[in-house]
Amino acid sequence: MMWATNVRVLQQLKGDPRSIALILVVPSVLLAVVYWLYQNETVPPGAPRTFDRVGLMMLAIFPFVVMFLVTSITMLRERTSGTLERLLTTPIHKGDLLFGYALAFSLMAALQSLVATAVAYWVFGMSILGNAGWVVLVAVVNSVLGVALGLLCSAFATTEFQAVQFMPVVVIPQILLCGLFVARDQMNSVLEAISNVLPLTYSVAALQEIAGHADATSAMAADLVVVAAFVVAGLLLASLTLRRRTA
Repeated sequence: MMWATNVRVLQQLKGDPRSIALILVVPSVLLAVVYWLYQNETVPPGAPRTFDRVGLMMLAIFPFVVMFLVTSITMLRERTSGTLERLLTTPIHKGDLLFGYALAFSLMAALQSLVATAVAYWVFGMSILGNAGWVVLVAVVNSVLGVALGLLCSAFATTEFQAVQFMPVVVIPQILLCGLFVARDQMNSVLEAISNVLPLTYSVAALQEIAGHADATSAMAADLVVVAAFVVAGLLLASLTLRRRTA
């Protein structure tokens, strides 16, 4: 039943070119904007470009934001249209339903991450010490994190506008406190403590490990395990809070 749900969601996405464009094209377009921001930067020979650092972080942040938005709105539409209520009258289990959605969007997230990473490396010449394969892995895991949190937050929204309103609550604080703008050890103790319990923090830390080391490190692996644990916890909580319909 989980696989059947996965196939159904992918078929729905196939007939929605705007959602496909949002998932596959928008992150690369935003990455291009970041590149152009630093295009005229003067860099001494052999010194790393600002884009190599900031663009690398964007490979985790942009897919996370896009997948959160698409997933939360899609699940809300399923509930408000009555599709979810009809599905839950069948023998399908909530877990099968949620993990089916997660699998479908995770496949799209993997494609999204591959496209964005290819653009960063081959079009904009991003250069870091670590292997590009590890960058893709972190980007995929972070995209799936967006899917899990999007499914969870959709249970608490009754309209698409309310689903979008979760962005400033769930997404933006993570972007501000993940260590992209200010190093976490330079934050005050309260903000650093909050940063320590936000999953995006560990995604950014994993990418920073990849950027600074030619080979995979134990710290990078530990960060990925933490993010994966947040994904599983988000999906389990989403299955517990899933409602048949919106009142």
